[in-house]
Amino acid sequence: MSKTIIISNRLPLQLRIHDNTIETIPSVGGLATGMRSVHTQGDSIWIGWSGLTEEEFNLELKTKVNEALQKHQCVGVPLTEDDIEGFYYGFSNNTLWPLFHYFMEYTEFEKTTWETYRSVNQKFADVVIQNLDDGDTVWIHDYQLLLLPDLIRKKKPEVSIGFFLHIPFPSYEVFRTIPCREELLEGMLGADLLGFHTYDYERHFLSSVQRVLGHEIHFNNIHLDNRIIKVDSFPMGIDYNKFREAAEVHNQKAKKDQTEIQQEIDKHLKEGSNKAKLILSIDRLDYTKGIANRLRAFEYFLDKYPQFKGKARLVMLAVPSRANVPQYQRLKNEIDQLVGRINGKFAEVSWTPIWYFYRSLPFENLIDLYTSSEVALLTPIRDGMNLVAKEYIASRVDKKGVLILSEMTGASNEMSEALIINPNNFEEIADTLKFALEMPEEEQIKRNNALQKRLKRYNVEKWANDFMESLKTTKDDTQKYTLKKINRTVKDDIATKFKASKNKILFLDYDGTMVPFEKLPENAKPTQRVFDILDALHQQPNTKVIIITGRDRDTIQKWFGHKEYTLITEHGAWLKENNKDWELMERVDNKWFTSIAPILESFTDRTPGSLVEEKRYSLAWHFRNVDPDLGKKRANSLKTTIQQLIANHNLEILEGDKVLEIKVSGVSKGKSASKMLLDTTYDFIFAIGDDWTDEHMFKELPTNAYTVKVGLKKTVAQYYVEDINQVYDLLTAFK
Repeated sequence: MSKTIIISNRLPLQLRIHDNTIETIPSVGGLATGMRSVHTQGDSIWIGWSGLTEEEFNLELKTKVNEALQKHQCVGVPLTEDDIEGFYYGFSNNTLWPLFHYFMEYTEFEKTTWETYRSVNQKFADVVIQNLDDGDTVWIHDYQLLLLPDLIRKKKPEVSIGFFLHIPFPSYEVFRTIPCREELLEGMLGADLLGFHTYDYERHFLSSVQRVLGHEIHFNNIHLDNRIIKVDSFPMGIDYNKFREAAEVHNQKAKKDQTEIQQEIDKHLKEGSNKAKLILSIDRLDYTKGIANRLRAFEYFLDKYPQFKGKARLVMLAVPSRANVPQYQRLKNEIDQLVGRINGKFAEVSWTPIWYFYRSLPFENLIDLYTSSEVALLTPIRDGMNLVAKEYIASRVDKKGVLILSEMTGASNEMSEALIINPNNFEEIADTLKFALEMPEEEQIKRNNALQKRLKRYNVEKWANDFMESLKTTKDDTQKYTLKKINRTVKDDIATKFKASKNKILFLDYDGTMVPFEKLPENAKPTQRVFDILDALHQQPNTKVIIITGRDRDTIQKWFGHKEYTLITEHGAWLKENNKDWELMERVDNKWFTSIAPILESFTDRTPGSLVEEKRYSLAWHFRNVDPDLGKKRANSLKTTIQQLIANHNLEILEGDKVLEIKVSGVSKGKSASKMLLDTTYDFIFAIGDDWTDEHMFKELPTNAYTVKVGLKKTVAQYYVEDINQVYDLLTAFK
């Protein structure tokens, strides 16, 4: 029976050693909660670090640790203190974390930590492989394990692998600065499905894949040689019912049963002639959370709107994080000083503007804060999602309360009913705080009603199930294409049919099929290997070899004119049989060049790297060497610009691989290929090509023809091969 393997840096539990015994404490974090349904359904294991280094226990204790983990369906990855120092504190948190959150000034690039990161990812891979069977599904989580998908793929190529990034993925301009950018992307592309919290992160990732690795992107799919990789956004939810039910229980408690914190809150809320209002701020102490800016904005708010002195209090909970890292120590000192200065500046006998907690609080006390605060002020400078925003809204049983949320969080994309602010704009934050504190209850209820319905519907369990279902669909799509792949058996069958046939005809595309694409089209000359393969085919009895290409007549004449192959150029406009002269296959002219050529030249002048190729009866605008995003944009703009002109001149646009070609309508590879079948009966017909212009040929040829696409792409062809080397291998089998 197949199983699901969940992999994360840390296991969903904590281990404690007491008198040579092991105590396990389940974690309550977002990931542990979110994956609980996947982990407990059927056969599943969770692989990760236990939290204890190898130096912390002997062989006997190690056995007990493994036994304790097994009871919770967990498997530990053995890591040393040096591993944790270089992998976690080093590369993960000193390089990837700041870079992915756009804090480039904190980003450190060190070869030693990168090497440790690679070795630890390999340690994870080794443990996974030991527990992995064919048919299993793997779900890998977060930035600590970016290399892991590909490491698993290399050992188990058929397994289904998903990867989810829980932090932002930065723009290409930021990501390109990291020295190991290619390896990180290639590591991630070992997955079948890559998930991100928002479309923006998805878009940034796809842009980096296209620009750094040069892979083609089709909508949100990446087509590699033999796989389809899907990239999609899955905004992570929360355990809505958990917070909702906890808040309901909290509200029904008698005063004597309330926590000490709740009793203190109630006491202070009743101080003064008017009821004081609490503004809640909860974050892990991290420079990405914008805590210092939040304090300065609150100070600006009290200065700008002094009527709220004594009536509004900021309750700030900062959960300790990475306290041994110097920049986090400096951040804590800065926050301590800001809190002290602001309290000293505004405090009154019965009121201090800020309550500051530097510690983690139990779940029960979080509910105290969520239910008691009229406003939640969450202003991260950059945040992958921000689940606190969702937890606050879920806890508002009476539907009152106002959420102020940074536009830099992933959650802001879903929670449009919240008050969305720029975390760097103190003026906007101050005005929004005033608006929130004065918001009528009817409007609060209206906003929160919509938010709660959405959060309840798309909770954390729905998030996990959607990801797993999408992973299954992605794998199924790949398998459908894989059924078309020419394996050894299929290749041998085609070769056997070729050798047994009396009359054979072969249609062979050139660029991308017989030779790889080059930055400059004139550099894609045929190699000796290409000539050897074509000569061997041509010498077979009763075999007609046709090179059918979009290339111009003069170039193909220069490269192949000395051969006796049949040549069809410019997508079917020109034909050359054996040693005969070139002849036109269609009635075409180029009088329209004077209307179209100046437009193409104008686009070339404005698009660095592009070029115009003038053929006898067609014009091609190449953008292979243009920035990918700019190339797509200009290509779409060019099509729009010449749309009316091509209609007036009976022209059409052929979209090839990074090229737009304008030609007379009705000229196609399919039409010219069909003409070649008119005078002779062939019992073996074969066609191979790499882009969508070859689809015309595949469609027009008889159903008994063998049609082959180069590359894993959507096609009407019967089969596909992965690359040009496999084209050579297939054609060589015909000898």
